[in-house]
Amino acid sequence: MLLSATPRSARLARLLTDAHLRDWGHDSEAARHVVAELTANAVTHGRVPGRNFRLAFYVVGHTLRIEVTDTRGDRLPQRRPPGPDAESGRGLLLVEALADRWGVSEDRSPRKTVWAELRLTPPEPEIRNSGASSGPPNKNLGERTPPSPTPPAHGQ
Repeated sequence: MLLSATPRSARLARLLTDAHLRDWGHDSEAARHVVAELTANAVTHGRVPGRNFRLAFYVVGHTLRIEVTDTRGDRLPQRRPPGPDAESGRGLLLVEALADRWGVSEDRSPRKTVWAELRLTPPEPEIRNSGASSGPPNKNLGERTPPSPTPPAHGQ
Protein backbone atom coordinates (compact mmCIF):
# COMPACT_ATOMS: atom_id res chain seq x y z
CA MET A 1 0.00 0.00 0.00
CA LEU A 2 1.25 3.45 -0.83
CA LEU A 3 0.33 6.02 1.79
CA SER A 4 1.01 9.72 2.06
CA ALA A 5 3.72 10.60 4.57
CA THR A 6 1.41 12.09 7.19
CA PRO A 7 0.58 11.14 10.78
CA ARG A 8 -2.95 10.33 9.64
CA SER A 9 -1.61 7.77 7.16
CA ALA A 10 0.55 6.18 9.86
CA ARG A 11 -2.63 5.63 11.89
CA LEU A 12 -4.43 4.31 8.81
CA ALA A 13 -1.58 1.85 8.21
CA ARG A 14 -2.05 0.42 11.71
CA LEU A 15 -5.81 0.08 11.21
CA LEU A 16 -5.40 -1.57 7.79
CA THR A 17 -2.86 -4.03 9.18
CA ASP A 18 -5.21 -4.90 12.03
CA ALA A 19 -8.13 -5.46 9.62
CA HIS A 20 -6.09 -7.68 7.30
CA LEU A 21 -4.66 -9.76 10.14
CA ARG A 22 -8.14 -10.32 11.56
CA ASP A 23 -9.38 -11.34 8.09
CA TRP A 24 -6.51 -13.84 7.96
CA GLY A 25 -7.48 -15.22 11.38
CA HIS A 26 -4.71 -13.57 13.41
CA ASP A 27 -4.88 -11.06 16.21
CA SER A 28 -1.52 -9.55 17.08
CA GLU A 29 -1.24 -6.56 19.32
CA ALA A 30 2.53 -6.69 18.84
CA ALA A 31 2.07 -6.33 15.06
CA ARG A 32 -0.14 -3.27 15.52
CA HIS A 33 2.53 -1.64 17.72
CA VAL A 34 5.36 -2.48 15.31
CA VAL A 35 3.43 -1.08 12.32
CA ALA A 36 2.59 2.04 14.34
CA GLU A 37 6.25 2.61 15.23
CA LEU A 38 7.71 1.88 11.79
CA THR A 39 5.17 4.03 9.96
CA ALA A 40 5.54 6.85 12.49
CA ASN A 41 9.29 6.73 11.87
CA ALA A 42 8.73 6.82 8.09
CA VAL A 43 6.50 9.87 8.48
CA THR A 44 8.75 11.63 10.99
CA HIS A 45 12.28 10.76 9.87
CA GLY A 46 11.85 9.42 6.34
CA ARG A 47 9.53 12.04 4.93
CA VAL A 48 10.30 13.89 1.75
CA PRO A 49 7.61 16.42 0.78
CA GLY A 50 5.44 15.09 -2.02
CA ARG A 51 6.66 11.49 -1.64
CA ASN A 52 4.75 8.56 -0.15
CA PHE A 53 5.83 5.66 1.99
CA ARG A 54 4.98 2.03 1.29
CA LEU A 55 3.63 -0.52 3.75
CA ALA A 56 3.78 -4.21 2.89
CA PHE A 57 3.10 -7.19 5.11
CA TYR A 58 2.60 -10.85 4.51
CA VAL A 59 2.45 -14.11 6.40
CA VAL A 60 4.63 -17.09 5.51
CA GLY A 61 3.99 -20.09 7.72
CA HIS A 62 3.55 -18.56 11.15
CA THR A 63 5.78 -15.54 10.55
CA LEU A 64 4.45 -12.08 9.79
CA ARG A 65 6.86 -9.84 7.87
CA ILE A 66 6.22 -6.10 7.97
CA GLU A 67 8.07 -3.78 5.57
CA VAL A 68 7.94 0.02 5.55
CA THR A 69 9.75 1.77 2.71
CA ASP A 70 10.41 5.50 2.67
CA THR A 71 12.38 7.84 0.41
CA ARG A 72 15.11 8.89 2.84
CA GLY A 73 17.80 6.30 2.18
CA ASP A 74 20.34 8.73 3.63
CA ARG A 75 18.72 8.45 7.09
CA LEU A 76 19.09 4.97 8.50
CA PRO A 77 17.35 4.18 11.78
CA GLN A 78 19.55 4.19 14.84
CA ARG A 79 18.76 2.85 18.28
CA ARG A 80 19.75 5.37 20.87
CA PRO A 81 18.75 5.25 24.50
CA PRO A 82 16.49 8.25 25.10
CA GLY A 83 17.09 10.58 27.99
CA PRO A 84 14.94 10.02 31.07
CA ASP A 85 12.82 13.09 30.28
CA ALA A 86 12.59 12.52 26.50
CA GLU A 87 9.07 12.37 25.10
CA SER A 88 10.12 10.33 22.07
CA GLY A 89 12.92 8.10 20.88
CA ARG A 90 11.73 4.74 22.17
CA GLY A 91 10.16 3.41 18.95
CA LEU A 92 13.00 1.18 17.81
CA LEU A 93 13.48 -0.12 21.34
CA LEU A 94 9.83 -1.15 21.26
CA VAL A 95 10.22 -2.74 17.82
CA GLU A 96 13.26 -4.66 19.07
CA ALA A 97 11.34 -5.87 22.12
CA LEU A 98 8.26 -7.01 20.16
CA ALA A 99 9.79 -8.40 16.95
CA ASP A 100 11.70 -11.64 16.64
CA ARG A 101 13.98 -9.95 14.08
CA TRP A 102 14.20 -6.55 12.47
CA GLY A 103 16.57 -4.69 10.21
CA VAL A 104 17.07 -2.29 7.33
CA SER A 105 17.48 -3.02 3.63
CA GLU A 106 18.99 -0.26 1.58
CA ASP A 107 17.20 -0.04 -1.75
CA ARG A 108 18.17 1.87 -4.82
CA SER A 109 18.74 5.45 -3.79
CA PRO A 110 16.87 7.28 -2.36
CA ARG A 111 14.92 4.47 -0.63
CA LYS A 112 15.30 2.22 2.37
CA THR A 113 13.06 -0.47 3.83
CA VAL A 114 12.80 -1.07 7.56
CA TRP A 115 11.41 -4.54 8.21
CA ALA A 116 10.37 -6.63 11.19
CA GLU A 117 9.34 -10.25 11.58
CA LEU A 118 6.99 -11.55 14.27
CA ARG A 119 5.98 -15.10 15.03
CA LEU A 120 2.21 -15.50 15.00
CA THR A 121 0.28 -18.09 16.89
CA PRO A 122 -1.78 -20.28 14.58
CA PRO A 123 -5.41 -19.16 14.31
CA GLU A 124 -7.90 -21.07 16.43
CA PRO A 125 -10.00 -23.51 14.39
CA GLU A 126 -13.57 -22.38 14.06
CA ILE A 127 -15.96 -24.68 15.90
CA ARG A 128 -19.33 -24.93 14.28
CA ASN A 129 -22.40 -26.24 16.03
CA SER A 130 -24.16 -28.94 14.01
CA GLY A 131 -27.50 -27.86 15.41
CA ALA A 132 -28.24 -31.35 16.80
CA SER A 133 -28.55 -30.78 20.51
CA SER A 134 -30.63 -32.78 22.91
CA GLY A 135 -30.06 -30.65 25.98
CA PRO A 136 -27.99 -27.94 27.56
CA PRO A 137 -24.36 -27.80 26.57
CA ASN A 138 -21.93 -29.75 28.73
CA LYS A 139 -19.11 -27.47 29.94
CA ASN A 140 -16.68 -30.18 31.03
CA LEU A 141 -17.16 -33.06 28.67
CA GLY A 142 -14.42 -35.08 30.34
CA GLU A 143 -16.05 -35.03 33.78
CA ARG A 144 -18.96 -37.08 34.93
CA THR A 145 -21.56 -35.48 37.09
CA PRO A 146 -22.33 -37.58 40.14
CA PRO A 147 -25.97 -38.62 40.46
CA SER A 148 -28.13 -36.48 42.69
CA PRO A 149 -28.63 -37.97 46.13
CA THR A 150 -32.01 -39.67 46.54
CA PRO A 151 -34.02 -38.04 49.30
CA PRO A 152 -34.82 -40.36 52.21
CA ALA A 153 -38.28 -41.97 52.20
CA HIS A 154 -40.84 -40.66 54.68
CA GLY A 155 -40.60 -42.17 58.09
CA GLN A 156 -36.99 -43.24 57.91
